[in-house]
Amino acid sequence: MSNQTKKNFIGGRDLINIGIFTAIIFIITMAVMPIGFIPVLMPLYCVIIPVFGGIPWMLFATKVKKLGMVFIMSMLLGLLLMITGMGWYALPVCAVSGIVTEIILKLGAYKSKKHTVIAHGIFCTWLFGSYIPLIFMADAYWQQNADYGEEFISSAKSIFQIWTAPVLIALCIVFGILGGLLGLKIMKKHFAKAGIV
Repeated sequence: MSNQTKKNFIGGRDLINIGIFTAIIFIITMAVMPIGFIPVLMPLYCVIIPVFGGIPWMLFATKVKKLGMVFIMSMLLGLLLMITGMGWYALPVCAVSGIVTEIILKLGAYKSKKHTVIAHGIFCTWLFGSYIPLIFMADAYWQQNADYGEEFISSAKSIFQIWTAPVLIALCIVFGILGGLLGLKIMKKHFAKAGIV
């Protein structure tokens, strides 16, 4: 196998970077999750996590030079949501967001700030997976989680309607882009070093 061929494969160092940055983003996610104890604040996941998660993600992006790294991260986040009780619904969403993000980064040849910022906006749609049961399977979901109480459930049902789906996705993308811009500003030296212009 030639050196050039080896460079196209995800290696041990790449997997370590994927693991570290996935853990950081998941820690940010878990730190924000408690606001969900107030139903009206639950949509803010799509605001706070993309903004603060943009900083480590953009640093991770400076290390991404191989196809598949972002997809693996996306699927790991979906699995972590599933393990922590958020359901399997995030997995297909994470798969789609991961693939589209990979395409955007590839189009920018992993050297475009513009593509990297937009890619983060798309990547953040992985968060929408945790809303799927609240919007599309509300009766079954709340029947299984009746211990939240009637008042909480009633409030959540009134907030998460079909029309909120595109709104939540849009919030993920918009604030993901803003988070990407914030990360770009903070990690300016890292981007210059990585040759991303």
